Amino acid sequence: MASIGAGSDTTTGLRDTRADVELRLPADGAFASVLRTTTAGLAARLDFPIDDIEDLRIAVGEASAMVLPQAAPGSDLTCRFYMSPAALTVTVSVDVDHEVAPDFDSFAWQVLTTLASHASADTDAGAFVITLTMESGHPEIGG
Repeated sequence: MASIGAGSDTTTGLRDTRADVELRLPADGAFASVLRTTTAGLAARLDFPIDDIEDLRIAVGEASAMVLPQAAPGSDLTCRFYMSPAALTVTVSVDVDHEVAPDFDSFAWQVLTTLASHASADTDAGAFVITLTMESGHPEIGG
């Protein structure tokens, strides 16, 4: 169901593309609800079914749970949303000041990859980035 690992087909080249929506919050778990609510609103705007919206909310929450503990002090949590017909790709990232190795055995990663259509984790240029894509289970959406 989910692609695991850096560089999945749906995430290649996102850094060269302007996000449709970008949200920057303090890297503090208290703001995770803002991220989940924004995600749900954008998925609803794309006419995702309620089950897909809820899965996406949970997946984004798990992505933020993975990156937040790694955040450099005083840094921001940055979330970028790339919208297309029947799909929403979300990158959740924090700046880091140390080496980060994504824990692919963690509960958060298992939940995220079960719910998302595609997921990857990357550490690059002083940032820890989780990228996930949810494709609507209904092909008529966005068509």
